[in-house]
Amino acid sequence: MAYDISHKFVVAVASSALFDLSQADQVFRAQGEEEYRKYQREHEQEPFLPGVAFPLVRRLLGINGNSSNDQHVEVVLLSRNDPDTGLRVFKSIEHHGLPISRAAFVTGSNPFVYMEAFNASLFLSGNPEDVREAVASGLPAGCVYPTEYIDDEEEPELRIAFDFDGIIADDSAEAVYQKGGKLQAFHRHEQQFANEPLPPGPLLKFFKEIARLQQFERNKREQDAEYRPRIRIAIVTARNAPAHERVISTLRQLGIQVDEAFFLGGIDKGRVLKIFKPHIFFDDQLGHIEGVARIAPSVHVPFGVANQELTMTTS
Repeated sequence: MAYDISHKFVVAVASSALFDLSQADQVFRAQGEEEYRKYQREHEQEPFLPGVAFPLVRRLLGINGNSSNDQHVEVVLLSRNDPDTGLRVFKSIEHHGLPISRAAFVTGSNPFVYMEAFNASLFLSGNPEDVREAVASGLPAGCVYPTEYIDDEEEPELRIAFDFDGIIADDSAEAVYQKGGKLQAFHRHEQQFANEPLPPGPLLKFFKEIARLQQFERNKREQDAEYRPRIRIAIVTARNAPAHERVISTLRQLGIQVDEAFFLGGIDKGRVLKIFKPHIFFDDQLGHIEGVARIAPSVHVPFGVANQELTMTTS
């Protein structure tokens, strides 16, 4: 009987997001493919250390129950490796006790093209070129950013923080700000359209899947007062009043209630994220990511006007 993945919440990760491949990557860049292949075989029994996306993946998979009817989350590996060099990745997955069994090894090609085949709502990679091409193709993808964060927590709670514009919603409001060049013009525009929900952004599908999983957790709490829901969602945006109202209108239209929302009006996002302690933070502006990555696993989504200059300089 065929395995039906069409109704699963699926996250696709590259090995460069799930594990720290810095040493192996250095061999590949300095010595070429054949030496890389030799290096991977020689170190096949040495598991990779956890990477930026590891805290997210471990906790997402931990939400699954033991029965077949309680398997809500699927994580698949989409790798640029070939099956031979990729064997070390699967051995590392086994070593760390992650229930990941499905993968695509594409031998240097773009792995994100298989996202739809696996029904993935998000693709995480450490390869910025792959991520930019995926986002340009309309696919939900993000590039993990180097971090000093060490996941030493044993608690199962998963905390996810999202920027709003360019992540959950599109960047049409940001475009107004960029075009006008004045905060007052942006606020006037957002007040005028306060009750009109913003169009979807690149990670809306993933956001909705997380919210659906959170609602499942809340339902379990209603059935069992001793059960502690394991997902906490925060919106962390540079918007402030009066532009905050459109965020709320959009969330209402989606039927989603977040746990925490921060309307910072230009205050450094790291000040609140240091307290919220997300296991992953998504933002479309690299400047925000650079300021946060030291304290929290962070993902850059190269979407919209905030990344036009970046796209032009790398194309």
